[in-house]
Amino acid sequence: MNWDQIEGNWKQLKGQAKQKWAKLTDSDWQALSGKRDELVGRLQERYGWEKEQAEREADDWGRSFDRV
Repeated sequence: MNWDQIEGNWKQLKGQAKQKWAKLTDSDWQALSGKRDELVGRLQERYGWEKEQAEREADDWGRSFDRV
């Protein structure tokens, strides 16, 4: 699933993302609205990851819907 699709289905997918990245707050989730760049930035902040790792995590999560 590409990030345009994720953004369009964000309300349905947000619950699964919350389970994966529990350190993100409710206000983080409200601000994200399915936007990849915002998610990457929040993952960097909350988990202390480098940008490349945060991007990899976000992209792996997005690709997981292709396998369903």
